Amino acid sequence: MKKSSSMLAMLRILGLATTIAMTGCASSAPSAPESTAAAIEADPWWETFGSPELTAMVEEANAQNLDVAAAGARVRQAEARVHDADAGSWSGISLGVDAGRTARIKSGASDATTTYAGALVTSYEVDLWGRLRGESASAVASLRATEFDRDAVRLSVSAGTAIAWIRAVGMQERVVIAERNVADAERLLVLVEARNRAGAATPLELAQQRGITASQRRALESTRRAVLESNVALATWLGRKEPMSPGLRSLESLRLPSFDNELPSNLLVRRPDIARAEAQLAAADADIAVARAAMLPSLSLSAAIGTGGRHWRDLIESPIYTLAAAIAAPIFDSGRLAATRDLSVARRDEVLAGYRSSIVSAFAETQSALQALRAHEKEIEQQDGVVKQAQRAVAIAESRYRAGAETLLVLLDSQRTLYTALDEAVELRIHRFLASVDLYKALGGGWGRSEG
Repeated sequence: MKKSSSMLAMLRILGLATTIAMTGCASSAPSAPESTAAAIEADPWWETFGSPELTAMVEEANAQNLDVAAAGARVRQAEARVHDADAGSWSGISLGVDAGRTARIKSGASDATTTYAGALVTSYEVDLWGRLRGESASAVASLRATEFDRDAVRLSVSAGTAIAWIRAVGMQERVVIAERNVADAERLLVLVEARNRAGAATPLELAQQRGITASQRRALESTRRAVLESNVALATWLGRKEPMSPGLRSLESLRLPSFDNELPSNLLVRRPDIARAEAQLAAADADIAVARAAMLPSLSLSAAIGTGGRHWRDLIESPIYTLAAAIAAPIFDSGRLAATRDLSVARRDEVLAGYRSSIVSAFAETQSALQALRAHEKEIEQQDGVVKQAQRAVAIAESRYRAGAETLLVLLDSQRTLYTALDEAVELRIHRFLASVDLYKALGGGWGRSEG
């Protein structure tokens, strides 16, 4: 009866120790942060271009891109490290049951004996100086940094997909113009060849037109190759192996997002790379606290219930228990702990410099994108004037040609000039849209939903 009471008392002691240890862990462990992915997904800046095709491409890229998948795996690794750090104080409970048989070897007899043993053990480290809390805080901050890194990858993939899609659409539009240029050059070549045979055109004029035609054909092939390269780049962003068509053949239907001349500087805090640097800085600060706490004494508590005997019933009838406390302090370690502390401080200085560099880069990229937008808008305005004059010249040449006052040579030449102006206008529009994407990326996403 006394043995049974003793057994119950030991179980109560072990249960109390377990409760204290678990309570200590629960009170010291910081909560894991929420992912920033929801904020990124709530701001689909690519929709401001007004293209369902572009929206579908970007959404598919975010779902299928391999870099995004790898970033997601890194987040899961960081989450596992947080769980591991949260369990730093508490070693858990281990149960061991053992059975063995021993005997001496001698002739004619055996004195073999069978023994049984069992033990239930738990231990807990008291976080006197905040080392374990620091490890947990560092893991949580590192998790935040990893989540922001994933968001940065998503932003990069979204921008890269948009850029590849815009280029693919723009290059297809340029192919149509190049085909018209080649057709006009070939028609003009036929006319010059006929005039040469009639003696109305010189061999020099014929050679010049043949050179122009060959140049236009080469330009067409170059543009077609650029279309294929753009389609391959687009497929790569989407995680596909085969070249992919953008699903749209002209940039005319796209909206140009509006922007303010002076964007507020607080928009830059939305950049995931800056948020990542801030989280890395917090992790580095926590690592310094951990390194300093490691130089101080540590206190650990342990509790165990064990038993043994020659029969299974002995495991219940003769239990023993152990309660222990241990203090350990570093005395001499050849300077390893101090070196670890200095390493953490230097690492923090490195992260701080990187954080400041991220801010400087953010402002530089934003200003560069804004300047590019302004420059392209002025160039587009000027090029629109060039296109209008070229269209007017074609209209005059057609009217005079129909009236018999102008030759076909002049009409075809004016059409070629128009196609060249149109091609340059398309190229400028491509750059204008790309600059808009660059600005979205520089700001970490969209800044508003008013389109012009």
